[in-house]
Amino acid sequence: RQFPGCGNIVTFSQFLFIAVEGFVFEANFGRKRPAIPIRNYFIMVAMFFTVSVVNNYALNLNIAMPLHMIFRSGSLIASMALGIIILKKRYSVSKYTSIALVSLGIFTCTFMSAKQVASDSSLNREDGPQVFLWWLLGIGALTFALLMSARMGIFQETLYQRFGKHSKEALFYNHALPLPGFLLLAPNIYHHAVLFNQSEPFQVPVIGLTLPIMWFYLLMNVITQYVCIRGVFILTTECTSLTVTLVVTLRKFVSLIFSILYFQNPFTGWHWLGTAFVFVGTLMYTEVWNSLGPFLRRRRRRPKEE
Repeated sequence: RQFPGCGNIVTFSQFLFIAVEGFVFEANFGRKRPAIPIRNYFIMVAMFFTVSVVNNYALNLNIAMPLHMIFRSGSLIASMALGIIILKKRYSVSKYTSIALVSLGIFTCTFMSAKQVASDSSLNREDGPQVFLWWLLGIGALTFALLMSARMGIFQETLYQRFGKHSKEALFYNHALPLPGFLLLAPNIYHHAVLFNQSEPFQVPVIGLTLPIMWFYLLMNVITQYVCIRGVFILTTECTSLTVTLVVTLRKFVSLIFSILYFQNPFTGWHWLGTAFVFVGTLMYTEVWNSLGPFLRRRRRRPKEE
């Protein structure tokens, strides 16, 4: 919120921290050979780096955080579309219905956000059209990142089928190999590092260390991101894809509600309706109802049996 364009320094810090941790504990200081050929990681990393950078720039193009979260929840749509095109998959009617709901929800939220941007831009007739065009560019960036992320998921799925699941290795290489790419963003990263240094001082609780508050925010972001991404990578090997999708969906929903309430982001009844469509459609796609049905029936039988 204070520095909307600081996404690059945030992403660089996350990648650097995870890469250093992986180099020590997973790659054993470079002595351990990867189970998956390194050339495959280069392809995956190119996609991963592109998605991360494009998503960051979208926030700098008049895209509000709630819309950003909702739009990225459309990954099911992109995955299904590319799965049909690339892997020649076919789905049930309920799957297509769920995708239609998610699409409708994203369209509703996007359309209402467009009206908000247009009305805000009308306050200044000279800047109005320019602001709206930047917003449209942001929507285009989100769409591109969504499709690229889905393509990366399909590529990763085929790699795991061929070479087995190596979540910690994939986590390390996905964050270590893109680090040289941040040299292209070095001026922007340095600029925001200077801005961070100029932020108000903050005394860290317990340890009593005083540092600029933006660096404290960045530190907290890096730590929580590491816990999050490590958990997701482990989850993909320990649980079914249904469980992973459901957990990630619930996480997005909690993040969305928190963003709206804590940061007081504009959210109308139409936005709530669109959000409901997105998450109901997502739950339909994961077929969580089919999993809950037998569980609830067992719960009802127990008192009678006792």
